[in-house]
Parts: sequence; C-alpha cells; structure tokens
Amino acid sequence: MKKKDFLYILIDNLKTLTYALIIAILLRSLFFQPFYIPSSSMEPTLLVGDRLFVSKYAYGYSKHSFPFSPPILNKRVFTKNPKRGDLVVFKTPSDNRTDYIKRLIGLPGDKIQFINGDILLNKKKIKRKKIKTSQNIRCGNINLSVNFYEETLPNGIKHKAVYSSIGTLKNSDEYIVPKDHFFLLGDNRDCSKDSRFLSEVGYVNKLNLVGKAELIFFSNDTFKNSVLKFWNWRDSFRFKRTFKKL
Repeated sequence: MKKKDFLYILIDNLKTLTYALIIAILLRSLFFQPFYIPSSSMEPTLLVGDRLFVSKYAYGYSKHSFPFSPPILNKRVFTKNPKRGDLVVFKTPSDNRTDYIKRLIGLPGDKIQFINGDILLNKKKIKRKKIKTSQNIRCGNINLSVNFYEETLPNGIKHKAVYSSIGTLKNSDEYIVPKDHFFLLGDNRDCSKDSRFLSEVGYVNKLNLVGKAELIFFSNDTFKNSVLKFWNWRDSFRFKRTFKKL
C-alpha cells in the first residue's frame, strides 16, 4: 500500500470516528442519557443495578446537560417546569459534579415539614396509605425493617415510599423552598441523603437539573453477581424490570 493511500484511509477513518463521537455527544446531551443506580436511596422505586434512560429535554438545557458541565450557559434554555412526583436527576449543589436522582416534592415557595412522621406540604399532610408492614429493604449493605406506603401528592401523582419501622424521622424544622429551587426526597426515606440535609444537598437550583428518569432499560442485582458474569444472569438479571416505564 502506498503511503498516500495509507494516509487517506487513516484520515478518512478519523473523520468517521469524529463524526460518530459528535453525534453520540449530541444524542447524550440533547435527548437521552443512560444512568446507573448505585445506591438504595430510591428503593422500592429504583433498585441498585437499575439502568435508566433519562430525558435531557424534559426541563430544557443548562451547562449540566453536557459532559463535564462546560461553562457555556449561565441559565436554562427552552425551560420546562418539572412537576411534583417527577424522578429528577440533578447535580448536587455541594460540588456541581455528582449526579443524584430523587423525587420532586417541593416547588419554589413551598413550605415542607415533618411532624409526627407525616410530611406536611404547605401545612397540609401528604396523603398516604400503608400497604405493607415490617418488610425488609436494603439500606447500603444492611437490611432495614420498613413500612410501605402509597403517597398521593396534591397533583394526584401516586408513588411508593418506605419508612423505617424501628425509628423514622418524626419531626423537623420547616423548610421553605427558595425561588428557582426545588425540594427533593428519596423514596427510601430513612436511607437517603436529600434536600433535608442542607449542608450536603439542600435546595436544588433549577440550573442543576439534568433530566427526568423515563425508563428502566436493564436491571441486574449487583449484590448477587457482576453483570460481566453473564453465566449467572439467570440468578441476578431482573427480567420483569426490563423496559419498565417510570
């Protein structure tokens, strides 16, 4: 092969790879991005080992819509307001790098408080119905005894949440959500670092929103087996969660 032919083929392949990379980045930034669930803070809704597709256009775009959060936007564009009950992926305010996923409970101006174990939203209890008692659920590497509830938010959205049966958060100060911020909670209420922890997560600025979780496309129980050990998939692959809409 002549040197010119070799250089031509090399340049042509590099162009193809560059175009493919640009297209992949645009798809990831503007449309859907896959995410992995590494913790049990959103059980029973999301399990460790779930892989999700997150809609990047659901709330518009900010610098956090793009890889490495480049400082190209200082505001959101094509903004769409999130709704109560959405499963929101966001960058933690403490470092603007770490991705968290939690359920949106409070909108700007809302007042939220825990009293006697109930959540008060603007002085009214969030409706909840107990559906299971004293079941075990994961909390890190331990099993936590919890009670299962179905909660109904003021906009009619229903979701499952669990509270420790041996001691849950009974009372808290009142949280007042600032303008352009949101209050988010993990569904595993006593095993979640969320907006209740003001110094670590706190109120989430709208600029930090990354997207809305839409679909579980794959799920593997990583506590049992690594996904790479395909010969053990029968024991660890959660077939019923494949393509589950959220």
